[in-house]
This record gives sequence, C-alpha cells and structure tokens, in this order.
Amino acid sequence: MSTLRPTWTARRTRALNRAYAWGTGFAKPATGFVLQPEPRSTGHFAKGRQLTAGNLMFAGHLIEAKDAMLWDLDLPNAAFADEIHGFGWLDDLAAVGDAGARAVAQRWLWGWIEAYGRGKGPGWTPELSGRRIIRWIHHALFLLRGVEPEQSHRFFRVLGRQALFLGRRWKAAPPGLARFEALTGLLYAGLSLTGMERHVAPARKALADECRRQVSDQGGIPTRNPEELLEVFTLLTWAEAALSDTGHQPPEEVRAAIQRIAPTLRTLRHADGGLARFHGGGRGLDGRLDQALAASGIKRRQTDGLAMGFARLSAGRTSIIVDASPPPTGRASHNAHASTLAMELTSGRRPVLVNCGSGATFGEDWRRAGRATPSHSALSLDGYSSARLGSPGIIAGARLEALEDVPVHVPVQISPLAEGYRFEGGHDGYVATHGLTHARILELSLDGRTLMGEDLLLVMEDGHKRYFDAAIESSRLSGIAWQARFHLHPEVEAEIDMGGTAVSLALRSGEVWVFRSEASVTMALEPSVYLEKGRLRPRGTKQVVLSGRAVEYATRIRWSVAKAQETADAVRDLAQDALDPTA
Repeated sequence: MSTLRPTWTARRTRALNRAYAWGTGFAKPATGFVLQPEPRSTGHFAKGRQLTAGNLMFAGHLIEAKDAMLWDLDLPNAAFADEIHGFGWLDDLAAVGDAGARAVAQRWLWGWIEAYGRGKGPGWTPELSGRRIIRWIHHALFLLRGVEPEQSHRFFRVLGRQALFLGRRWKAAPPGLARFEALTGLLYAGLSLTGMERHVAPARKALADECRRQVSDQGGIPTRNPEELLEVFTLLTWAEAALSDTGHQPPEEVRAAIQRIAPTLRTLRHADGGLARFHGGGRGLDGRLDQALAASGIKRRQTDGLAMGFARLSAGRTSIIVDASPPPTGRASHNAHASTLAMELTSGRRPVLVNCGSGATFGEDWRRAGRATPSHSALSLDGYSSARLGSPGIIAGARLEALEDVPVHVPVQISPLAEGYRFEGGHDGYVATHGLTHARILELSLDGRTLMGEDLLLVMEDGHKRYFDAAIESSRLSGIAWQARFHLHPEVEAEIDMGGTAVSLALRSGEVWVFRSEASVTMALEPSVYLEKGRLRPRGTKQVVLSGRAVEYATRIRWSVAKAQETADAVRDLAQDALDPTA
C-alpha cells in the first residue's frame, strides 16, 4: 500500500469513516429489493476473461494470481486498492456472464464481505461505498444466482450497512466526481432496498444541489477533465433513469445539468469517438460515451464559443481540439496540466497529434512529467511550463501539488473563413519569467485536409521588456530557447526527410500526412511516450520538435500539417463513419 503519510485532517477523516461504518452494524439491515434498477454499468468481455484467467490488471499494475483471493494480495499502491474496493471489475465479469466468471465474482464478493463487511478496513470511504453499491445492485441477479438463503441475507445486510454509512458520511466526499458517486450510490440504495426509502429525499435534494454548484452554465466541471465530466454525466443519467423507473420525479437540476453536459461532451469528442485527453483525463472507457449520450437523448454540440474552456475546429474527417483557457485553480488543480494552447488532431478513426496524457498510474515521477507543458502538443520556453507545480500537500489522503503561476489572460477568437476555420488564442504564462506572450493561430481548410499553424512569441507591453531583456542577458545574448512539440500517436509511423524540413506521418488506415515548417526553424524527430490507463508501462512513440531561439521582441514560427495520400482503407473508414449513428 501507499507509504505516504496523511495529515492530521486526513487521519481524522479516516477515523470518522471507520467509526460511522462500524456503527451501522447496530442499525436495522435491509432484507431485499423493493425494485432492482436495470443494470446500466457495462464492462469489457476481454478484461473479464483476463480476470477469470488470473491476470489481475488494476491501476497500471499486473498481478498474475490464478485462483487467488483478491483481498489476500499484497497490493502495490493505494490506486490499486481503490480500484478493487470500488468493484468496477464486477462490470467486466458480468460482461462474460458464464459460470466461471460468476464463480470468481461470488468468491471475491463473499471474501470482501468476510474481510470488510463489518465496516472496518479500506474501502469504507463515501465515494468507494457509492461506487460499490451501484455495482452490487446492478449485478445482484448475476451475484446471487445459486447462493444459499443465508448468503443472500448477508449480502443485503452488508449492502444496507453501506447505505446507512453513506447516509451519514456522504458530505465527507470531496466535491465533484467523488461526491456524485457517493450520492448516486445513496440514491440507488434508497430506491432499491427495503427499509432504506428515507434516504431518497435527502439524496435527491443533495444531488440537485451538487448539480447546481458543480456543473457550469457551459456544461463543464471545475477540474476541466473531459473523462471526469463523462463519469459525472453517466452517474446523472443513471440517477435520472433510476428515479423515473421507480415513479419518482427527477430533480429539474439533474435534467438541466444533463442538458448542459451532453453538448459539451459531443464537442470534446474527436472524430474517432474518443475524448480529448486533457487535465488528467483519458479517451474514456470504450462504449461509455456512446451509451451515456444515447441515454440522454441530446444530440446537439455546443454551437458557439468554448466548451468547458476548449475550442474545437472540425471539417471533413478532421477534428482539432485546443485547450483555450487557463488551467483549473485551487482544489480543482491538483491533477491539472500546464496545457494552455495545447492541441490534438484526429483524422477519421486515427489519432495523429496527441498529448502524452496522465502518468498517474505509472508513479509519481510520470504523473508530474505528464502535467508539464513539454508533455503536450504545445510550445514551451527554455524548459519552463506555462504553469508551475506548487509545493506538495495532502489532498484526500494523497500527496498532490496544485498548479501555481498559471496564465491569467487567455484571449480567444474562433471565426469562419471563406476557405476554412480559424482559431486565435494567446496566454501570458511566460510573461513573469521571460516577458513573452505566446499566441497560436490555427487555420483548418474546409475539406479538413490542411492545417496551417503559427506560433508567436511577443513582448506585448513596455513593462514586459525588462523581463525579456533580463532573460536575454542571462542567456549571454544567445536568445531564449523555445520548443514547439507535436506528440504523435503510437500507431503513427513517422519519418523525417533528408533536408530536415518535413516529416511524413503514415496512419494505419493508409493515409499519409506531411508535417512541414519554415526552413529557418530546426526540425527534429525525437522519442516520446503515450500514457494511458490500463497498460503496464508507457507506450513508446515519437514527437516532432521545432526549436529555435527568441532574440527579438517578436518571434514567428510557421508550420503546417497536410494530408498527402488517401487510400482504400481510408475510404472504407469514411464509409464506416457515415454509417455510425453516434458520429
């Protein structure tokens, strides 16, 4: 388990959780279902098969342990423990659904009940209890098939105990996704379990209040993490459906939040169906976004301006998503990235330009590296990020750093052109250190086959000149080093030409794109990594790096990415896109 030492506040919170969890053992237990909600959480068949084979992959760690009891393992870290105590793996075993998968699920379930069902030990936090309740209720028929009556009674007794714990402790969950998990679990328990009906009204009201506080008018959340927004959206659609199915009126605030979030998620969705990877978020679980959007019944995108602070350009089969706002601040920034003006580009079903992603599952060093500006398709100065990691602090029992000295002014304009679409943005994240404002201009052609890019480093005000001049002097008049990085997806095959002014990017669909820059700019093809949850280690890939030195009050870097070839495979992908109702 994690060796991090929690603060006094974190220790007190854990002690209170244990006390309330233990105290629920004296309350009247649930005895069965009033009405069981439809199982809406879906898993992955392949991962379920891996679990039944003894390949236990959680939080980026693999333990090979055929026929092992999950709760007897020596766990590698706290993230691994959270994943198994949240029972998300139950979705995967239920997706397999055969006798072998059921046997594994039942063995691990009864093992947890035996080890932790009395309210002691890890897993008794509001967010994990909420997550666990939802899975137990969703898959109750799968779990209880063929068990003895006494086992069934014990299942409901422990399920009710968790509901009582949530009724007392949901407020201890941090605001945001964790609290939505706790409240949705409490609502599920109140709607589904005998003797728990009294929890419906307070859970319903609290969920409405949380929607009002956490979901912005723009359909975003404070962390600006697209994948986290998807998880919140999914929970709200489950809560709304559970209330409707049981004859309760869903709160207007929940329906309004769903209506605001759905267009934002559609805007943050690339042409290949995956979410843009920013601020600690990944592409999203396969099928989760499609399922949640279909359940919402809302098909429109954000029509104007930004979506949760992101800008989107799309034409033909090409989508570009840009982080066009300052990073989150305060508590919401502890997993945020210094990614202002970073971009991603996807062609059809193939990601091309990406950000490295979150390295949280690969350890603290990777987590910190993934948050830095050079880990994004963005411009950085002299090894600096556009925002600085602050001093570590303990947040919800974990040692995390907030972002500090973040860009304050990020003006943005998106406008149509006769020949395409233009994005213009800037940020002042380098003014305090170098006196420079970074501006980025992107122009996407109407057919989506050409992206023209321009990065500018500008001294915008007389007062900024002294910072710039000081930085020039510290460089011994050699200039301020800059690098514009464009990270490539691992499935892109890249090759630089002999002159070093163009890089060919071959996609598996058969498409070939060419990245070009001005002759005055140094271009290189360097190693990079692609960080994604669910893998044992970072995936190796490459990055196109443009570099030079700023020696004057204005520096301009021009580059382009254009499609040079489209093959039969790409045409087939286009036909599949046309048939995809969710595209």
